Amino acid sequence: MRIHFTGIAGAGMAAAALMMREAGHTISGSDEDVFPPMSTYVAGLGFPVTLRFDPANLPDDLDLLVLGASAKLGGEANAEVKAARARGVRVTTFPDLVGEATAGRTNTVVAGSFGKSTCTALLAHALRESGVDAGWMIGAISPSLPDTGHWGSAPQVVLEGDEYIVGAADRRSKFVLYHPRDVLLTSLVHDHVNVFPTFADYEAPFRQLLRLLPADGLLVARAHPAIRAIAGESAARIVWYDTAPGADWRAEDVAFGETSRFTLVGPNGRRLTMATTLLGEHNVENIVGVGAYLLERGLVTEAQLQRGVESFAGIRRRLDRLTRASAVPIIEGFGSSYEKARSAIEAVRLHYPHRPLTVVFEPHTFSWRSRDALGWYDTVFEGASRVLVAPPPHHGEASHNQSSFAEILARVAATGVPAQAVETAEAAVAALGDLTGEEVVLLLSSGPLLGLPDSLPAVFDRVYGAKEAAA
Repeated sequence: MRIHFTGIAGAGMAAAALMMREAGHTISGSDEDVFPPMSTYVAGLGFPVTLRFDPANLPDDLDLLVLGASAKLGGEANAEVKAARARGVRVTTFPDLVGEATAGRTNTVVAGSFGKSTCTALLAHALRESGVDAGWMIGAISPSLPDTGHWGSAPQVVLEGDEYIVGAADRRSKFVLYHPRDVLLTSLVHDHVNVFPTFADYEAPFRQLLRLLPADGLLVARAHPAIRAIAGESAARIVWYDTAPGADWRAEDVAFGETSRFTLVGPNGRRLTMATTLLGEHNVENIVGVGAYLLERGLVTEAQLQRGVESFAGIRRRLDRLTRASAVPIIEGFGSSYEKARSAIEAVRLHYPHRPLTVVFEPHTFSWRSRDALGWYDTVFEGASRVLVAPPPHHGEASHNQSSFAEILARVAATGVPAQAVETAEAAVAALGDLTGEEVVLLLSSGPLLGLPDSLPAVFDRVYGAKEAAA
């Protein structure tokens, strides 16, 4: 089949396109207004990608057009979609396509409010390093994997399961289309308030996902009250994990450092020494969940799990250290929701406890921009010495109850954490120009953040690297 992806720079779209190419299909794609790391990534995918929407991008023999869900694509008003419809070409979504293509495989869906990208990537990496050619689809880039999507020759497929809706015209959560045999459920806290106004609304698709598990399936779930409340929806065997006592699988003797170490404790006295370069307590939790799943299913040996975890380099934008020579580390975190932002801040405070923390934040997602979630700002920046806030984007603002930039700034300032607006990269660099060399900087966004992840590290390596050398 010849398939064209409109919105190819969406993380899920690119991963699905790579899976379909490896499955034997001919692929092309298009997008507009994209930013790193995905803009750089899609440029090297190895099939035609055009950075504009134009009916001329559609091959004459096109069989299928896959439309992304981002508001900036324009939905049915997109020129490529209109042209495909006029030609009688089927238009679908990437979750529909992935669900149809993998319906005969042994699918593991990794779901949760946070942690799912890291867990999916770690599962794929550990299987690959252990000689299992599983398929995978991940909504993030990992330096430990060759691509975000892989078809694979083994029956197993590991799919990052997003609870967000398929699109404006299809309110199903993406993950319910993936035919799960097993589920790794990492977390359950209210998110995506623009489409799930209440926690009950948000919880409902997770209940639906668990009901899809067969009796011979496996649910590996974090031992959290909200997850325990819905686990009974599943007919599958349930295995609990956590970083605290009481779960079937847990972490003990955790020692944080440049390389963190802990003991993975399982049923029947199983104990494994684990080492990881990933930052934060939440990543220890992620490793426990992945380890529990792989060992419960017998997909890897204990030694293979240890090697896979130790060699895993994480994923881009999830607590990457961007600087090389600077005395002031710049860490990039993924701040698409309250819980993700908090876990990033807590991880940086854990590993740099004596350094003043400056957070550079962009309210990019609909949730951060919604007046219904203004309360998130009351506590999210606890532990920070100051916050530089970039303006929210404008795409899709008419579709929900969007806060103004002034409202967001005022809400942050009311917490007592010094807050400053930075509307350009130059303004951000100027605001960061008086550091002493003892600080740490966290870049926090799910968007372009004024291009700072690309431009700021070189500035810090030059300015603060020179100060460190002189000292």
